Amino acid sequence: MRHVHVVRYVTPLREGGSLPAIVEADDLGQYVLKFRGAGQGPRALIAEVLAGHFAAALGLRVPDRVFATLDASLAMTEPDPEIQDLIRASAGLNFGIDYLPGSATFDPAADPVEPELASRIVWFDAFISNVDRTARNSNMLMWHDALWLIDHGAALYFHHNWDGSTAAAASRFPMVRDHVLLPRASLLQEVDASSRERIAAAIGDAVGLLPDAWLAPSELGPPDAVRSAYRGYFEQRLRERGFLEEALDARR
Repeated sequence: MRHVHVVRYVTPLREGGSLPAIVEADDLGQYVLKFRGAGQGPRALIAEVLAGHFAAALGLRVPDRVFATLDASLAMTEPDPEIQDLIRASAGLNFGIDYLPGSATFDPAADPVEPELASRIVWFDAFISNVDRTARNSNMLMWHDALWLIDHGAALYFHHNWDGSTAAAASRFPMVRDHVLLPRASLLQEVDASSRERIAAAIGDAVGLLPDAWLAPSELGPPDAVRSAYRGYFEQRLRERGFLEEALDARR
């Protein structure tokens, strides 16, 4: 992941509960910025980094992801006190994804998705325990006639109250029953083996991306101990078949 420096706050995206925003960076690009000082704090950004890396490893389309440094002085140009407070609370390292101009929200009634792609996405979301892929809020965009996945901050919800053990890895994730693509995911068993292989190869790099600033201070110990705990969780989850069996049961 590249590092950029935010030079301008463009506009808030008020449909998001954590008040993300479109910003401009010093590479002249525009990004949707997720703030470290919002709602769920840095763990939502950790979920974004890990999920984005895993999605890319599975060959799923996710916008370019960056670490974005934010200067608290940008708050002085914003008239909204809520935005001012958010910028000041998020000074330092944040998370951004490439802004996709002209993209449209995925419409399950109008946008066709092939069974193989639908199955890979459902498998991925069940693996990362992503609760935000429903018909009401799919967090998918159509851009240049292709399907793109965004907004994974609500995934890995177990880590908001986590003792570092692998016990949560056995979760079957019953909320997969609400997945917008589940009716089209007829090849879950067929994509399972290759998906497990790709994720297994990506775990080390994924947890290695997590910056110290988001991991400390932590009740789980120093940053390297937290990375090790995440690695153990994902490796154990790959060994469990519960999340896949839950998705298969939901289809039946």
